Amino acid sequence: MAVLEILTYPHLSLKRRAEEVEKVDGEIRKLISDMVDTMYANGGIGLAAPQVGVPKRVVVLDVRPYDPSTSLISIVNPEVVAEGEEVINEEGCLSVPGCVEGIKRRRWIKVRGLSERGREIEVEGEGMLAIVLQHEIDHLNGRVILDRMSRVKRDLYKKRLQKGKGEGGMM
Repeated sequence: MAVLEILTYPHLSLKRRAEEVEKVDGEIRKLISDMVDTMYANGGIGLAAPQVGVPKRVVVLDVRPYDPSTSLISIVNPEVVAEGEEVINEEGCLSVPGCVEGIKRRRWIKVRGLSERGREIEVEGEGMLAIVLQHEIDHLNGRVILDRMSRVKRDLYKKRLQKGKGEGGMM
């Protein structure tokens, strides 16, 4: 397996809508395995294929640090089919380093997609599982957490990013 490079904001690939997966095959299963390795190696609890430069609708997540009753989940072509009321939760993102912000999401969500074996599955979750599912699906739609923040907070992050680049580093 491999640890892949995680693209960071403002990389243009993070702003593009990912393509539907036509067939779940060995290539997609390898991508899922590599994404899992990458997520764990970077201390993440979720990762979407566009974050590693692959414009496909594939996500992996593991929220066991927050909810031990869950397990590692991978979903191909996830689609939200039901959702509950809104809550605000602190979120960070591997592709937006140094940014942690209160983001409005749904407390409960149901997602339909395909397993890594190509079988139709439904994943229903609340709390952190629901938050991470929505966060990763945002990536598939070309959105990062900055897109869910106020303009003022987004501009502050961009200024910090530019200042860090000017000093020879990202931040």
